[in-house]
Amino acid sequence: MEEEEEEEEEGLDPGAQAQLQGKVLFLTICAAGIGGTFQYGYNISIINAPTTYIQTFINETWLERTGTSLESSVILLVWSFVVSVFSLGGLTGALIAGPMAIKLGRKTSLLLNNGFVIIAAVLSGFSRMAKSFEMIMLGRFFTGINAGVSMNIQPMYLGESAPKKVRGAVTLTSASFTALGLVLGQVVGIRELLGGEDSWPLLLASNVVPGLIQLVTLPWLPESPRYLLIDRGDKESCICALQKLRGNGDLSSELEEMLAEQAAIKDQRAKSPWELFQNPAVRWQLISIIVLSSAMQLCGNDSMYFYASYVFQEAGIPYDKIQYVIIGTGCCELITAVTCNVIIERAGRRLLILGGYSLMAVWAIVFMVALSQQSRISWIPYLSMACIFAYILSFGIGPAGVTGVLPTEIFDQMSRPAAYMICGSLLWSNLFAVGMAFPFIVEGLGHFCYLPFFTVCVCSALYVGFFLPETKGKTFLEISKEFNKRNFRAQTCEKFWKGPEEIKSTML
Repeated sequence: MEEEEEEEEEGLDPGAQAQLQGKVLFLTICAAGIGGTFQYGYNISIINAPTTYIQTFINETWLERTGTSLESSVILLVWSFVVSVFSLGGLTGALIAGPMAIKLGRKTSLLLNNGFVIIAAVLSGFSRMAKSFEMIMLGRFFTGINAGVSMNIQPMYLGESAPKKVRGAVTLTSASFTALGLVLGQVVGIRELLGGEDSWPLLLASNVVPGLIQLVTLPWLPESPRYLLIDRGDKESCICALQKLRGNGDLSSELEEMLAEQAAIKDQRAKSPWELFQNPAVRWQLISIIVLSSAMQLCGNDSMYFYASYVFQEAGIPYDKIQYVIIGTGCCELITAVTCNVIIERAGRRLLILGGYSLMAVWAIVFMVALSQQSRISWIPYLSMACIFAYILSFGIGPAGVTGVLPTEIFDQMSRPAAYMICGSLLWSNLFAVGMAFPFIVEGLGHFCYLPFFTVCVCSALYVGFFLPETKGKTFLEISKEFNKRNFRAQTCEKFWKGPEEIKSTML
């Protein structure tokens, strides 16, 4: 079959062949995304709509079991655990994603990862029938594992499969699918669809649909060529994957670059996170992903959704219409994620992250001032609304997507899975910490609750401005030299570079 496909491709003119291969890459992006980072955004948003119904279900279940009702504080505590256990599952998924990517491959890991979401859908879908709110908790934990694995492996898979000219844009589609999942989760969760009292188990179980779509589509698409050659040493499979993704044109230059990187890391095994911490050659690369991955959750973007309903209600929007306006906040994130895809190869990574955090710092100040004057000036609630949309837009245009691109570009093939494990662990740990701490921050600081987030945005912008080099259009060797200026200030880079001298360029 493969030989027949190759013969058909050889009979096509160059324009038609390029179009065909563009479709293969596009399908690879869609198949990886729909069951990948899409699930993260979707599962974050669908839990909001049935909040009241699930809390009532928890109380009724406990009353039926024991004959006594739960106090409101206990119900709130159980509900908080239902929400936050998703983050614990995500942390677990981030920790197992690295070993999965190394041993099973990128594509196979994404396919097997759907097993977690199928288990989660069964548990959540039958929880009311079984009269067990514990099944919802367990389902949310498995859903978190699925999201944790996909958020690490999908950008790795796409970054290694993409041509060098569009590497950043292709990897950044992970953020676009997250935003798409967020919006569709908000839409499906409205009361007229699956957000009603009778249909919330179906809403929680609906995350199985994207997983099934991926199981049907992804097997027909190629594995990461870099993984096949560098990790498995299978040159023939690598060439076959490249031909599917690039066509039967001249693949020699790209293959030579991968062979050069294979030679550079010959006899080396995949690194563990602890080995990265011990390696001085990646010290500043590691600091960079730690700072930026932590800032992703500590910048307060997700907390904006906490205030959305209150601010919209104060602005005079009827309560039953607020759910539709909140969909607009998700649409903002989707629009900016897609826009970032378009401009990343022109503007570069550094400018987008720096500009995003700088604008977020400005809007955090304006938002706090607006909150403090909310009840005194009639038009201030509209300013608060504008701040919510502006904050989300600023986050989406840079930090939301570009942060996930960096580990692919600044770490080599043997270090990349461990780097993504560290990124994922920080992301999920900080998501859990912010979710638990934010109500107390609001209680303690009141209208000035965004001061900690403002500080994070300013510090992140300063770090990017002073320490993060631009990676757009650069080879891995060129990026490494930029970081080595800081990693080895008093020593020459050659002393620590173990790769062969003949390496001229190593494109990712």
